[in-house]
Amino acid sequence: MPDDRTPPESNRATAEKGREEAEDLREEADRGRDTAEEHRVAAESARKEAETFRALAEEARVLREQYREDLESVRQEREALRHAAEEARTAAEEARHATIAAVKATADALRTNLAQMQFLENARNDIEKLKPKKPGDVQ
Repeated sequence: MPDDRTPPESNRATAEKGREEAEDLREEADRGRDTAEEHRVAAESARKEAETFRALAEEARVLREQYREDLESVRQEREALRHAAEEARTAAEEARHATIAAVKATADALRTNLAQMQFLENARNDIEKLKPKKPGDVQ
């Protein structure tokens, strides 16, 4: 069977085939471009999420540092209160000893005053006994 096609028809068929291949390549390039764009969008989204995560991590670090400083402050305050309580306990113990000493001194002074008063009372009684009762009485 002889070839019905003439060279211009053959060229046209080759051109059509080339055009179809070019169209296929263009569609494949479009798909590649679409895929690349999707990857770019995903990468940009991942970058934004990473930046958000970094910002949150920085906030967490700052909060952790503030919390640590607050805890240290509370620890120091508690230590200061413990020292103050110890000093107060020591002062109370010293005051107790001073009170005991003052009570003892007061008791000693009262005992001495009582002894002096008893001595003076006895002396007065003795003088009263030695005094004549009436002008003519002699003892």
